[in-house]
Amino acid sequence: MNQILYKNTKISYSDTGNGTAIVLLHGFLENKKMWKDYVSLFSETYRVITIDLLGHGESDSLGYVHEMEDNAKVVNEVLEHLKIKKATILGHSMGGYIALAFAELFPEKLQKLVLLNSTSKEDSAEKKLNRTRAIKAVKQNYINFVSLAIANLFSENNRIRLADEIEKVKTEALKTPLQGIIASLEGMKARKDRQYLLQKQLFPVLLILGKKDPVLSYEESLSQIENTIVELVSFEDGHMSHIENKEELKTMLLEFFSN
Repeated sequence: MNQILYKNTKISYSDTGNGTAIVLLHGFLENKKMWKDYVSLFSETYRVITIDLLGHGESDSLGYVHEMEDNAKVVNEVLEHLKIKKATILGHSMGGYIALAFAELFPEKLQKLVLLNSTSKEDSAEKKLNRTRAIKAVKQNYINFVSLAIANLFSENNRIRLADEIEKVKTEALKTPLQGIIASLEGMKARKDRQYLLQKQLFPVLLILGKKDPVLSYEESLSQIENTIVELVSFEDGHMSHIENKEELKTMLLEFFSN
């Protein structure tokens, strides 16, 4: 296992292949194992880095709030350790928030950005309230909270079709420690609005959305890229495009990386 220390906190990562660096960041309740199929494919052409973010997978927690900036600094620390000067970063959901924080803190190190089922907008007042409710719910019934949270990420028509996949995602999610879950919910709730980064157009950006995403409004998400040159890919499914639309996503990502 590859690991570094960030503020005396163990951070786990993988480093596969050679060439231009691609960093894959998982979302909330996920870990670097979610990228297994993508690493196999991408590492034929690129150097692929996956990182367990704070309080997820084999990385430890750091305090009671995992701010997006803390995680962005973790990503930077891994890149520094690997002597990578510039990388393309792809973030799924919470991983996208962290990729945006990285873009703000270290713009000179970012080659391209992919937001997968993610947004540059901050949480609405309602969403912040829901995060507070989620913290209460996970403290009361951890297993129930995680199981429901995962099932609700898939579009309704995929919940039966992808039942086996959903169970695998749940199994991994249930390995996330309570502190990691709460600290991430607090961090997401407090995150900044970073729509200006999509307007500034400092680097190529690809936004990938699901039209039936149960947790991220498709229509609302479109407003952040009006009058920008952000490239948009829309799928007909939910929040888990890397599973629900796996083959099409692989093709589109390889095309974006190579252009």
